[in-house]
Amino acid sequence: MYVAVKGGEQAILSSYQLLDQQRRGDLSVPELSIAQIRQQMKLAVDRVMTEGSVFDPELAALAIKQACGDLVEAIFLLRAYRATLPRLGSTQPLDTSKMVLDRRISATFKDLPGGQVLGPTYDYTQRLLDFSLLATSEPANLNPSHDDHNNRAQLEDAHLSPRVIDLLNREGLIETHPAKQNDPTPFDLTRQPVRFPADRSTRLQNLARGDEGFLLAMAYSTQRGYANSHPFVGEIRLGSVEIELIPEELGFAISIGDIEITECQMINQFAGSKTEPPQFTRGYGLAFGHSERKVMAMSLVDRALRASELGELVQSPAQMPEFVLSHSDSLEASGFVQHLKLPHYVDFQSELELVRKMRASPIQTSTLTEDVGDEHA
Repeated sequence: MYVAVKGGEQAILSSYQLLDQQRRGDLSVPELSIAQIRQQMKLAVDRVMTEGSVFDPELAALAIKQACGDLVEAIFLLRAYRATLPRLGSTQPLDTSKMVLDRRISATFKDLPGGQVLGPTYDYTQRLLDFSLLATSEPANLNPSHDDHNNRAQLEDAHLSPRVIDLLNREGLIETHPAKQNDPTPFDLTRQPVRFPADRSTRLQNLARGDEGFLLAMAYSTQRGYANSHPFVGEIRLGSVEIELIPEELGFAISIGDIEITECQMINQFAGSKTEPPQFTRGYGLAFGHSERKVMAMSLVDRALRASELGELVQSPAQMPEFVLSHSDSLEASGFVQHLKLPHYVDFQSELELVRKMRASPIQTSTLTEDVGDEHA
């Protein structure tokens, strides 16, 4: 039960002013612009877009600025704005085989048609502070003409880069998930709460919006023996993919633009069952922008959540849909934890009075002591 705090309105307004001052910081330092955040804090922007369920780098950058860099708060702001938007239609499923690649790696095959494309990554950098970034001048190793040449080469080679999963499909060594005829419209998690048991499309929606830190912990637990999983990164793809929509008045698909996405296909061992031969199974992850850690964690958890479907023993948290899906959302988790800051005066006073009465009553205290003693006996 919550109670109103008398005289709190002025204090709240003052809190807003202090928050604005904290956000702005030292007035002698130039203000951070939305364009700077969008261009120079790209990975943070991409995470906010993914977990906020809105592909709009400018709005994500605005949310980050308004939230003083608190990404969970920025995700909350973006989702709140999303709830006010009308829905004009639904796009066609993305065809990631036609992705224009900026990065494409596989940990399972060294030589791939189209080759390994390292692209932008921290994987091969030393984790040492680069004090040259304290300078205001641009780094000397930037070469726009070289980047443009690489981009053109990638555009030309995109059609030569089949997915690793497709290569394994040719030998029948990995499970397939063909689209069903008259496939029903997927459950929309943004409009309806999740219900259990949840199908895979619902689980993937939940994981895509889930907190990256939580999913990372769940994925890490599967690596430490809590899901009997031995995965390989089949492929990670970063690039642009075309968005298509079928307007009612036209009746055929038209392109409405491109978005940047990251996709991960995780390959896992499977010993087979009475109905299925030994083969590889897979986990899947997809997110807006450059979000490799998120999609890897997502694909590992996706595979773990398929344990019942594949006839595996469910005994670890990462394999339990109700546990994972009910606790993965940063907005729900943050709200439930942070609500403890709100007034709980009546609740606490009632419990305080109860404890005082129990301590003041020798009969109750004696009974409590005997009960505890019996329990230990």
